[in-house]
Amino acid sequence: MRGPFARSRALVPIVTASGFAGLGYEIVWTRQLSLALGTEMMAVLGVIAGFFGGLALGAFALDGLIRRSASPWRVYAILEAVIAVWGLTSVWLLPAAGRALPPLLGTEPSPVLLWAGSLALPTLVLLPATMAMGGTLAALERMMRHARGEARVTAGVYGANTAGALAGTLASTFLLIPALGFSGTLLCLAGVNALCALATLALGPAAGKADVEQKRPERLRDLRLTITLFATGLLGITFEVLVVRLAAQVMEDTVYTFAGLLAAYLLGTAAGGLLWQRTGRDANDGNLRGLLAGAAFACITTAALAPFAGRLVEIASAADVLGELAVAIALFLVPATAMGALFGLLAQRVSDQRGSVGSAVGINSLGACIAPLVAAQFLIPALGAWTALLAVAAGYLLLLPPSRSALLWSAAPATCALMLWLNPAPSLTRVPSGGALLAVREGPMATASVVDDAAGTRYLEVNGHFRMGGTSSTRSDYRQAMLPLLLHRAPHSAVFLGIGTGATMIGGTQMPGVSVHGVELSREVVDLLPWFVDPHAVSVPRLTVADARRYVAADTGQHDVIIADLFHPALDGSGALYTVEHFQAVKRRLAPGGIFCQWLPLYQLDMPSLRAIIRGFLEIYPDGAAWLNHYSVRTPMLALIGTRDGGHLDIDALDARLHDPATAKAVRPLGFEAPIDLLGQYVGGPRALAAFAGQGPRNTDDYPFVTFDARRNVRALRAAPWSLLLAVTKEIEPDANELLAGVGGRDALSARLDAYWRARSRFLEAGASLPGDPRGAALIEAASPGLIDALRLSPEFDPAYGPLMGMARSLLGSDRAAAARLLRRINEAAPARPEARELLLREFGLRNE
Repeated sequence: MRGPFARSRALVPIVTASGFAGLGYEIVWTRQLSLALGTEMMAVLGVIAGFFGGLALGAFALDGLIRRSASPWRVYAILEAVIAVWGLTSVWLLPAAGRALPPLLGTEPSPVLLWAGSLALPTLVLLPATMAMGGTLAALERMMRHARGEARVTAGVYGANTAGALAGTLASTFLLIPALGFSGTLLCLAGVNALCALATLALGPAAGKADVEQKRPERLRDLRLTITLFATGLLGITFEVLVVRLAAQVMEDTVYTFAGLLAAYLLGTAAGGLLWQRTGRDANDGNLRGLLAGAAFACITTAALAPFAGRLVEIASAADVLGELAVAIALFLVPATAMGALFGLLAQRVSDQRGSVGSAVGINSLGACIAPLVAAQFLIPALGAWTALLAVAAGYLLLLPPSRSALLWSAAPATCALMLWLNPAPSLTRVPSGGALLAVREGPMATASVVDDAAGTRYLEVNGHFRMGGTSSTRSDYRQAMLPLLLHRAPHSAVFLGIGTGATMIGGTQMPGVSVHGVELSREVVDLLPWFVDPHAVSVPRLTVADARRYVAADTGQHDVIIADLFHPALDGSGALYTVEHFQAVKRRLAPGGIFCQWLPLYQLDMPSLRAIIRGFLEIYPDGAAWLNHYSVRTPMLALIGTRDGGHLDIDALDARLHDPATAKAVRPLGFEAPIDLLGQYVGGPRALAAFAGQGPRNTDDYPFVTFDARRNVRALRAAPWSLLLAVTKEIEPDANELLAGVGGRDALSARLDAYWRARSRFLEAGASLPGDPRGAALIEAASPGLIDALRLSPEFDPAYGPLMGMARSLLGSDRAAAARLLRRINEAAPARPEARELLLREFGLRNE
């Protein structure tokens, strides 16, 4: 027979495995539910609130059963089995619930309805599993009591369980989900729970043979203890939300960033629980005062460190993911350790009074349940995330049991908090040298800023360092709107998913007869639109503040053109906007003859993610084609364009529209004068794209390849911005016959397009080969040979001809001989174009010919 101490030692891996599975589930479930609820902060935090709500309900509801049970081993095994079964059930239940909820919420739900739905869905759908999880800690504690005959086991159980949660967070994020997807990970986690259940039954004593006499529970009379348990749960999760919110402004904000922050928090709480047990101290008021004051001081330390977190990230950036994890530990470890020890003390006191830890888990989880709402809806809007950290520290101090010593314990942290509060809250937005911070809007979703650089160019930045466009890119933004609108035969309605500075959406309003509607995730971004869009100068379209994916799923209308903006694929949540399921939802929103355009930032993508996105796009849009927006090598972008009905391009209709006076007024300033100006941006059709994408994973809801490819996509930001563009143009060979299918008399146009595309490739190569950032005469000397080569390949290639003529005119005032030489070379390369010859005649009388 196994002795009691052998059983207690054998319980440690079960305790750890249970925590491993529990946090693994939370990672997977949170991401699956965000696909339905959207990535608004309220929705994400609603999932967390629902999760803790289920834990609280389970802790309260099951506590009596666990205490009365003669064999907590059997109860624990049943709880683990329930979690395993529900883990398997969630493989199909969560996607089904996710499809059902958006239509119920509608496209523009009120904050109250969105919060209610975000809380109700995870609470109800996950309730059997989360209730069972809420009872496991109490059951584990009772098992340890039976195994060892000791009462002082609460903090150790909690610490071991949390250590397993730390491992589950890292393993799920870094190993299981990238390899197996969500369904495969859920199957693995369910297997862990099943093994825990079987191992518990094998280790436990026979039913009805308890190892220790159960203590009759006493009624919990200490109201202060109840308040302290509730408040520490509230303050602990609020602190976590605030630090994650601040860290998003200085870290990469990928799926791995969140996992690292959560892991650091769990590491601290596990260490705190285990340390409290090893100290062997009593759970008296004196020790409680010390831990409360320590937690408050640690929160203040994190607030003092937060302004320097950006510098810490830069120092640690060479270590890639481990660097971010190190910064997360610096922000979280000390406060979380104090919080873990604090819960260990409080849980021990409850256990001493009631003979069970269930009340402690329930009350603490109840506080944690409402923490996301408090943080997102009250503290951040009212105080800002940084100042709210000081409020959390003050909350811990207010919990000190009253006595003279409480004043001594609170003196140092209160003084430090006051000194920090009297100084202005630090800005984590990176302002360039010589620039200025013009405006900031901080909310639960993001911190949006308007920044000027030294040259006076205005930019919109989100969370401190994600640039979302600016005044220097207006022409490019307008072209993003015009390309798909021109490819449609007669558009009347257009939806823009993601608006940033609003320039692309405003560009769409320039097209005659088109009604425009914009959808933007962040209210803070919408509030800053007046810095980029003058409402008196232009007609601002109707705007909806909503997650683009949830909006499309809930929409019931049909639209001629849907344009999805550039979404940084590494940014946590953006990968869901590139999935097969989202592309299919967009297709259902297209009217007959409708066009969907998904813009891709080639300067923020790596090749595997690009191929995975193209594979998924072609699955839904078999006629899909790729187009360039412009020929810049600094910010190259690719459009994937598909149609609802698979229609062919109508060249005659395009030519007629380009010559329509109203349309020409809008598009000619953007370089669209003739069909070849638009068709020249064509990169490849479905056959070429399928060959380029090859075989491999698609980006789907269940297997979010792009989201978990974030590390390579972050590294892509440090590569030359044109590297992926040149790889794409070299590997994809445009076929004029595929583009012009169904067009009569296409041989002549095909030859012109082939020449134009060869010129385009030479132009891009020349731009990529420019040394440094040349200006003036140095730029002319470095760039003109490549531009001349491109012009020789296609005299119609205006992106080379226009800059060359501009260079020649600029040389007339400084070096007339060089101007003459350049004009002669332009004339030789494009003799059919008269501008260079006429300028030679006017300025030089052709005497140098």
